[in-house]
Amino acid sequence: MTDIIQQFRDIRATLRKNEVWRDVDFSAMMPEGMKLPSGDKAEEKDYPCNIPDLDVTKLTVINGRCVNPYYEEPDGVAYGSLSEARQRRPETVAKYLGKSDKSDNAYERLNATNHEDGIFIFLPAGIKKEYKFQIVNIIDSNEPIFVQTRNLVVVGSGSMLTLLQCDDSIGESRSMSNNVTEIIADSESSVQHYKLQNMNDMSGLLNHSYTQLEEGAQFSTSVITLNGGHIRNHAEVNMRGEHCHVEANGLYLIDKEQQADNYIFVNHLKPHCESHALYKGIMDDSAHASFNGHVLVSDGAVKTEAFQTNRNILLTDKATVQSKPFLEIYNDDVKCSHGSTTGQIDELAMFYIRSRGISERTARTMLLYAFCDEVIQKIALAPLRNRLSDMVKQRLHGELTPCSECALHCNNTCGCNDAPAFEIDPDKL
Repeated sequence: MTDIIQQFRDIRATLRKNEVWRDVDFSAMMPEGMKLPSGDKAEEKDYPCNIPDLDVTKLTVINGRCVNPYYEEPDGVAYGSLSEARQRRPETVAKYLGKSDKSDNAYERLNATNHEDGIFIFLPAGIKKEYKFQIVNIIDSNEPIFVQTRNLVVVGSGSMLTLLQCDDSIGESRSMSNNVTEIIADSESSVQHYKLQNMNDMSGLLNHSYTQLEEGAQFSTSVITLNGGHIRNHAEVNMRGEHCHVEANGLYLIDKEQQADNYIFVNHLKPHCESHALYKGIMDDSAHASFNGHVLVSDGAVKTEAFQTNRNILLTDKATVQSKPFLEIYNDDVKCSHGSTTGQIDELAMFYIRSRGISERTARTMLLYAFCDEVIQKIALAPLRNRLSDMVKQRLHGELTPCSECALHCNNTCGCNDAPAFEIDPDKL
């Protein structure tokens, strides 16, 4: 069993010449004595990870194992444990699992052969109802553990899905997670995918997502990183049909010694497709972040429109960021652009706000919140957008940390009294 952990450690040495992976190092998150979780099926606890007024079907994964039974709706929609879905719908799982277009990735291959469990969601073609699911992936252990989960999401032609994926940790124990999510969106389907991450400073998280889009599919994704020792989001989107639309957004707020890496590869394989990527980050203390964006426009993918932007704010001279937006284009009939900026808070703007009698702390919060709000406003779900707005305010004040009973969606339901007091509400200005 421990050979799997050693295999994960050894992967880094094999990727030193790989441009995408050569700087990725999770060794600080993997101490000696780290174990795999027990093979027993986890029991669901009352984790208050709820967002007010958000009507979703919640699926919980604790230490790599789904606690929800497999279930099928009368209209053919199926969801629940991936391991149970293998038994109930083996042909469907075999048809899609591991079949997404993806790069040669040793971390993903290790997950493919050794994952414990995960979530299976299947929407057949022509479902008129928009289904909404929340995957709550929780690490709850008193000892260092190494966890691998795999999620398979299939959305049939013309169907609509909203998926909220939350990564949380309870307590302060070390953990390392190597997770993979595959999303297959058939023709004319629509998928909204949100990833929210708020783990303790002792946690490592490697999140892979591979999305395959057929003709006319619409896909939007937002990745919000609020806490974590070392988090890497590795996303690949392949547009295999014409007239696909992709919108990818990211926001990372890190401090102390935290590290957040974002990699996104958008592959335009067919004509008349469009993609927009916007990633923004704020780094404090000695935090380190990186953004690596790669847009590939294949030969024959005419009338492509592809845009990517990365913007960063460094609050100290010890905080660092690496930004590498990259376009690879093999035809002329396209509209493509990329850009990156890194700087500090605008002192002139600070002076203007403070001249109106506003304290330095509030002025700083207002400017930082305005910087984040561009990403927040792109979230289509109003309850999630409003809750996330509050969480970002807390995070900018350093007051959003995993408490003893709730992590990501702390809304005073556990009595931890973490809600901050604002002299001015920035998003009401």
